[in-house]
Amino acid sequence: MTPTSLVTREHLAQFRDEGYFVLDRVLTDEQLELLRGGAQYSIDKLDAAMDAAGTDSLGINHRGKRYFSSMIYQDRPELRQFLFSDTMAEICRATLGDQAYLFWEQYVIKAGDPDTAFAWHQDSGYVHEDHEPYLTCWIALDDVTEENGSVYLLPYSRSGIRSYVKHIRDPELNDMVCYFGSDPGLSMTAAAGSIVVFSSVVIHRSGANLTDRNRRVYIAQYSREIISSKDGTTAHGSFDPFLDGGRIVADR
Repeated sequence: MTPTSLVTREHLAQFRDEGYFVLDRVLTDEQLELLRGGAQYSIDKLDAAMDAAGTDSLGINHRGKRYFSSMIYQDRPELRQFLFSDTMAEICRATLGDQAYLFWEQYVIKAGDPDTAFAWHQDSGYVHEDHEPYLTCWIALDDVTEENGSVYLLPYSRSGIRSYVKHIRDPELNDMVCYFGSDPGLSMTAAAGSIVVFSSVVIHRSGANLTDRNRRVYIAQYSREIISSKDGTTAHGSFDPFLDGGRIVADR
């Protein structure tokens, strides 16, 4: 791992030892407005899918409560300006190296509702056990507080876990769950425009939004390799090439 002007040696030491670091208020106003522009679209798209299915719940999505709307950049290509930006390239070079792919992208939006918490999991728990850990960039589009649904991490030193662990599906919420202990986790309160960067094997959860306003987060995930589906027949995610030999090769 190599430091950059954005990601310092201290950040990288923390990433190595604890699995995460935080970049405070690093998005420009233009980047923040670009990402906010897709938030309502992501809600409307899932509501329409629920309407078509005649349900108020699709997977881990629950109407009017919480939304995990993925691959929105494929509908709104202007998001590529951020996903393949110099900002994200610096983060990927520092943590993943000179080869990187966009693996997954999604909006995570919580309405004001006490049932919007999300269970302890690893992002890798939603893939399968046979892959190299990838990178999650959790981007606050609003000021994130404990009251409106902060993410809570279990750093390596607190969980003792640095690799994939088996998850169990919650039969009511469809959440994948991997931790049932009493540690509340480390709250990642963050100002809008900040990025919480962590490994896909860091155990984390998020609290409920107890305010009367939506809490909007954008997540961009990158990997060193193309992660295949569990049966090996297809790619699991998007895998748009981003960095090759450290150079941005993506179309922006």
